[in-house]
Amino acid sequence: MPITHAENKFIAPRSECEGDVLQVRDLYFSYPDGHAALNGVSLNLCGGDKVALVGPNGAGKSTLMLHLNGILNGRGEIEIGGRRLTRDNLPVIRAMVGLVFQNPDDQLFSPTVFEDVAFGPLHMGLPEEEVRARVDAALEAVRMSSYRDRLSHHLSVGEKKRIAIATVLSMKPSLLVLDEPSAGLDPRARRTLINLLRELPITMLVSTHDMKLVQELFPRTIVMDEGKVVADGLTMEILDDEALLTAHGLEKP
Repeated sequence: MPITHAENKFIAPRSECEGDVLQVRDLYFSYPDGHAALNGVSLNLCGGDKVALVGPNGAGKSTLMLHLNGILNGRGEIEIGGRRLTRDNLPVIRAMVGLVFQNPDDQLFSPTVFEDVAFGPLHMGLPEEEVRARVDAALEAVRMSSYRDRLSHHLSVGEKKRIAIATVLSMKPSLLVLDEPSAGLDPRARRTLINLLRELPITMLVSTHDMKLVQELFPRTIVMDEGKVVADGLTMEILDDEALLTAHGLEKP
């Protein structure tokens, strides 16, 4: 996979598939104060891709992620699993895109872990037996089965992050989108999270400043800066390009 970036070294980015899980085409978005946060973002993700999204603060990473399940609505096209994101199919898209916020407390609001993880399937109108099966499967996937009756607000940050991931896995998404998953974790919790993300058999887009996490876990990296994709390629090639990293406020791990 070649690197593409803005210093007049353009090479066509990864094109082995047409983006069967995610396609973003010419996405633009400005906030009400006039700040242009996205300036023509285009990218594709194929089934099984695990992709890091990196860049300095203010690059547009979080704004992009909030577009993927319709929390924000800019100008351009987004397709998830071949379905174009529109207002009419927003509930379907939100079930297909599992968005995990940086702060798990933004996602956990029910008294118990079971209720938090069951919330999405219940609101999909699924029967009780299916809801319980999904909760059990999601908690097992994040190795938190024994926590189902625990109080969510009593858990550690690392435990909360795993439960937050379970809340979206219970929806059986086709794309998992995480914002700074390793932020605020001690070394043991960080290692547990890395192992978990490595084992999850799901297409994944992860925004992070943790370049060691990028190096260890993600074969492909997308670099954003000033609302644009400035590089998209093999992680090992991007991390070896010191000029690229320096130009966009990134450090080599």
